[in-house]
Amino acid sequence: MRVLFMYIIPGGGVDTLNRQRCHALAKRGIECHCLYFHPGSGLQNINAEGITTFITKEPNEIIGIVNHYQYQAIIVTSAYMEVRMLRLKGFGGRIIFENQGLGTLEWARHEMKSGSPHINAYADGLLLPRTPHLLELTKEFCPNKLTFSFNNPIDTDTFSYRKKDKLPYPVLAWFGRMEYNKNWRDFLFIGYHLVQEYPDMKLWMFHDHTLAQPGETEMFELTVKDLGLGDHVVLRSNVPHASIPEIFSAIGDSGGLVCSTSRVEGAGYVVYEAMSCRCPVLTTDSDGVKSAVVHNVTGKFYNHGDIDGAVLEALELMRDTGLRERIRMQARSLVENEFSVERYCINFFHMLQTVGAM
Repeated sequence: MRVLFMYIIPGGGVDTLNRQRCHALAKRGIECHCLYFHPGSGLQNINAEGITTFITKEPNEIIGIVNHYQYQAIIVTSAYMEVRMLRLKGFGGRIIFENQGLGTLEWARHEMKSGSPHINAYADGLLLPRTPHLLELTKEFCPNKLTFSFNNPIDTDTFSYRKKDKLPYPVLAWFGRMEYNKNWRDFLFIGYHLVQEYPDMKLWMFHDHTLAQPGETEMFELTVKDLGLGDHVVLRSNVPHASIPEIFSAIGDSGGLVCSTSRVEGAGYVVYEAMSCRCPVLTTDSDGVKSAVVHNVTGKFYNHGDIDGAVLEALELMRDTGLRERIRMQARSLVENEFSVERYCINFFHMLQTVGAM
């Protein structure tokens, strides 16, 4: 059978998710394609992995592709109007609306309220990660719709720890977009205080410059200058995904950590991937990370906006070597067990069977 994954742009966590599940499901007999409405940085990863992918936002072109390949099911992520379009254009297969996160809590509520008439009328079910606020919004706006909630997959055989020569300095790292919700400002403030304790520390920041909100890059540059972090910040854009396991591994071995400062996360792929590579994580309680992070067991939490508290947690993670190693090992074990591609495929097959797609 064939399944199509449809999303706005190839980038961020959904790009990672689509590539992971396309490969995993293909090994189990489901041919998977992707369709995005706009080109994006993630195309470099897709092209490297040979996944059949289409780029178009024209309804007639989309339905032409759908009719040609005769998909049994289409997973539409975030774009609820496309659920309506597919039905009105005559698609008779199963449509699953997927919610992997819609930004801040306020915006997520707005989008689910706006989208619910189309989802309720035209979708056969909903798919979402085990994220409390997404489950609550689904129950509120789509209470009678079939809902499937399970963890996203990580191929821990390929996305895993890679030993290299140890860096001569500790690294504090951040992954995200230059926007309000990903909250790069707090990362810089946390980094500023840690640099006072570790003058040789580097602040590695990975982002997609094509997705930065207007004015954010300029504000970022001014903040780096005001904090005197110019010699510490290393900013990199659109690093190929295949290089990320080595980067996470190097951060973990440096004595450093990944710091996630997001206000809200739907799934938090960066956190799970870091854990898979034995890189310790300090994160806000951004909701989507709760499936993986248990404080002082598989990672560390700090209260959003509490810079001093974040610094204290980071220092303990760097200085208490026993706690650090336990967290690294326990985090890896949890990802292997709870986010395996095998478990994802079982859940995905069950979803397709339940909605009558197979």
